[in-house]
Amino acid sequence: MRRKDKQITNPELIQTIIKRSIVCRLGMIDGNRPYVVPVCFGFENNCLYFHSAMEGKKIDTLKANKNVCFEFDVDQAVIPSDQACKFGMKYRSVIGFGKAYFIEDDSEKQKALDIIMRHYNGKTGDYAPEFLQHILIIKVEIDSITGKQSGGYE
Repeated sequence: MRRKDKQITNPELIQTIIKRSIVCRLGMIDGNRPYVVPVCFGFENNCLYFHSAMEGKKIDTLKANKNVCFEFDVDQAVIPSDQACKFGMKYRSVIGFGKAYFIEDDSEKQKALDIIMRHYNGKTGDYAPEFLQHILIIKVEIDSITGKQSGGYE
């Protein structure tokens, strides 16, 4: 990271940013072009979990290349200035890299869905077998992760 003064090195703060986020931006490699989608997610034990339809561009892209990048951000605010191009931003963000895998076992799908559901409402659910057969769960094992903050955080 170029600006070491903005780097977040505390792993607990990095996890807090992830847990406070409501959207994960998942970056993939589509041939020779980047492809980014916002997704709902769950986070546990250094892994991210996403649910998806069984087919589509995201799935095709991940089948071709399991390397991903992801981004989270919270506490965003514009810091205005009287001078043009002197505006700033206040934010905390996390960027990381990992590898995506598809979970096919129904009991593992249930565990992943519980992680996702707990992220958004603190609860888990019962999932009908027919439902589990028609969704895909993507698990991203995180290889590296960094945090950054700007705008007056201590």
